[in-house]
Formats: sequence, C-alpha cells, structure tokens
Amino acid sequence: MFLTITTTGTPERPATDLGYLLHKHPDKAQAFSTSYGTAHVLYPEAEAGRCTAALLLEVDAVALVRRGKGKGRGGAPDAALAQYVNDRPYAASSLLAVALSSVFSSAMKGVCNARPELPGQVRPLRVEVPALPARGGPDLVRKLFEPLGWTVTAEPVALDTEFPEWGDSRYVSLVLESDALTLAEALRHLYVLLPVLDDAKHYWVAPDEVDKLLRVGEGWLPGHPEQRLITSRYLSRRWALTRQATERLELVRLAETDDSDVEEIDNAVESETEAEEKPTPLAVQRREAIVTALRQSGAARVLDLGCGQGQLVQTLLKDPVFTEIVGVDVSMRALTIASRRLKLDRMGERQASRVQLFQGSLAYTDVRLKGYDAAVLSEVIEHLDLPRLPALEYAVFGSARPRTVLVTTPNVEYNVRWESLPAGHVRHGDHRFEWTRAEFRAWAETVAERHGYGVEFLAVGPDDPEVGPPTQMAVFTMTSPKEAKAA
Repeated sequence: MFLTITTTGTPERPATDLGYLLHKHPDKAQAFSTSYGTAHVLYPEAEAGRCTAALLLEVDAVALVRRGKGKGRGGAPDAALAQYVNDRPYAASSLLAVALSSVFSSAMKGVCNARPELPGQVRPLRVEVPALPARGGPDLVRKLFEPLGWTVTAEPVALDTEFPEWGDSRYVSLVLESDALTLAEALRHLYVLLPVLDDAKHYWVAPDEVDKLLRVGEGWLPGHPEQRLITSRYLSRRWALTRQATERLELVRLAETDDSDVEEIDNAVESETEAEEKPTPLAVQRREAIVTALRQSGAARVLDLGCGQGQLVQTLLKDPVFTEIVGVDVSMRALTIASRRLKLDRMGERQASRVQLFQGSLAYTDVRLKGYDAAVLSEVIEHLDLPRLPALEYAVFGSARPRTVLVTTPNVEYNVRWESLPAGHVRHGDHRFEWTRAEFRAWAETVAERHGYGVEFLAVGPDDPEVGPPTQMAVFTMTSPKEAKAA
C-alpha cells in the first residue's frame, strides 16, 4: 500500500522543509520494521519548489495471518486461501494508519526540535492514496474530509477496465488538497479516517482506543458533522466503547469553549463608544454570585465540575475561606490551559496545597468526587444533550453527594434583550438547549426531591421584570444526610 505527501515552497520557505517535519532526510531511502512487514520512506522529488515524501508499506501476509491467529476481517474464521490472498497488501487501511503513526510519530505530534517553528506553519499539502477502501463510496469520503478543510477528489476504481459493465469496485483513488492545514493536522486526519473508511481494523480494539481517538481527534473530531459514524467505525462498532467516546466528546465541546466567547455574548449590549463606565461583565457577576453562595453555605472544600480553563478556580483561590479547591474537566487541553492560568508550576507550596486539577467525565461516577462540602456546575448542563443529563445528575447528586450543589445556566427568556443575538438563536453554538425559568425550576425541583436536597433559586445579573435575569442559579442543599449514606 502506498501514500504520498507533497508540498510546494519558495526560496524563503523551501518545500524541502518537509524533510525536517517528517524527520526523514530527502536524500535517503529508509526502511522501518513493523509487526506486519516493512515500511519504506523515500522522496521521488525534493526541490525547493516542490517536495514529495512517499510511504510504501510492504505487508507480510503470512505475519498478518499468524498475528491474527487465523481470523479474517472482524475476527471471523476465514477460508484458508482468503487469509493469504486479499487486499491487505495493496489497499490503504488501519495497517497504513499504524505505519503513519509509527514512522512519522514526531510529525504527528507536531514536534520538530531542529526547526521548532515549522510544525505550526500552515503549508500547501497534497495527499494521494491510489487505492483506498471506501465503504460508503466517494460521497462518504467527501463527507469525512471536506469539513476538515480538504478539497477532495475521490475517483471510483473500476472492477475491471476491460469490462466497464461490471461497474465500480469499493475502492477509490483519493487526492486531498489543502493550503489551510499543518502537516500534523493532516497526519492525524489520515490516522483516524483511513480505517474509518475501510470500516475494519487489523488488531483488537481495546478500551485504550477511546483515549487514543480523543487524543488524535482533539481540535477537530468533537465538532465534526460525522462524529458518530467516525467514532463507531474507529472503535469497530463496539457499543460500550462507542458510547463512552461519544459522551466524552460531548463534554469536550464545553471544555474547548473559551470563556471569552461566552462573555462576548454576555456583554453584547455594552457600548464601546460611550464614555460612561462599562457594566460588570456577566461572567464576572456569575463568579461573584457563586462565591457568595459558597461562603453562605459554609463550604471549605469545593469542586468545580467542568472547570474549563480555570476562571472560577482562580477566583476561589483568592479567598482563604476555601481550603481545598478541585477543578475537574474531561479535556486535558482545558486543564493544561487552566494550569498555565493558575501558574501552578510557580505557585508557593502553601497555595499549591489548596488546589488540584484532574481529568474526569461527569457522565460517570467517580470516587474522587466524594466527601466535598460543595460542587459547582457553572454553565455546564446546557452543553449536554438532554438524554445525557440523568447520567450527570446521578454522578453528582446520587454518587458524589456534596452537601451543597450550585448550578447556573442561561435563562432563554432573557435572550430577547441581547440586541446582537438573532431571534431564535442560543447564546453559544455549542448549547444543546437553553431553559426558561419554569423549565429550569421543574428540572431542579425534580432532582432535589429524587436525591434528598432542598433547592432555592437566585437571579444572576439584572433581574428584568418581564423576562427575568440573564443567568439563573439553583442552590441545592442536602436535607437528609442519613439517606445520602444509604444512597
């Protein structure tokens, strides 16, 4: 199986920089052993104006059968001859994807120690795969790659050119072109989507494949319109793993939302030209309301669930009343940004002992969340599909069971007051719903009754007499601690 990557350049930015990015010298032909054969990297052309790197994977059909223990596609027993005579040595598949990851691992991670400025540069790219199995045909190929910024040419391969009446095979000849991507992004797209199009993997799909998918798909998979199909096929249609990945991807959308984007909508009515003092941003008012409610509850040990990039954690750290603050988020990227925001690497020992960040999904119970005085879900629930809310409800109220829980969410009735928000639109593109005051109250009262809490409702921001406040907050307080232990 065969794949080429081509780029063009100028004397100032020569195309031969591709050699630095791939960590493979254009003047050499190199070979690398894999579990299923030998991968060769060579450069058919290497000039300042144009450079092409080729990956040729020679598959050892015997080794493939032996490692598969005599199984065919999908692990089913296969006819003896079909085990050795098939398309595996010729058509791009998960074998080629694994070879890409192995041979170009540093390039896929965006690492180049010799020229650290190169990985972040967008450059013209052309990827060619002469034989690609495409279960779903050219239309599916376009649906998968075009949303990622690729111009796609997927030509069906005839079953037999001498007998055109036989029609097309399930293979396509693929050409991808883009001038808006980095090489690392391109490699990550190929790593995931080649086996997705083949709809098969040559190795057993273990639970760690979920982490691998989220890591390689970071930045593009959560918002992909074919996310569910990609996830299902990549995980070999294993239902439990697919569900886990889907739930985590839904939460990643929230984590990757910069709080400044939300504040832009929150403050849309501000006038930039007026000389009068600007109002306090709604995001700041929200954090102040949360801190006040936490102080009134007497909480000292606090969870910030869905902490995102750490704005609330940073605010809580300024108040010595809170002796332990834990930020939890599903996205490692968001937690990394939060760590930088908090300057954890430079924080004094006493201050550092008050805070910790860890990765976790609110769709699952987690023993690490138990035993805290209070938990905060600030602008979190609206980023979940409604069918996922019961899982979050049980993880927080049924399992972790802090004494106090604060939940804030937008009040959709107030949206008419945002002059820059088109009618019928939610405040942020990732919001799956926005509730009226009555809808939020009904949900909160049901949750409170089900899990032994009392609940009161507070307004955050200006309380409009007609449409209410922009943000609504529910303060849950445990009323039956004995029942909590039994639960």
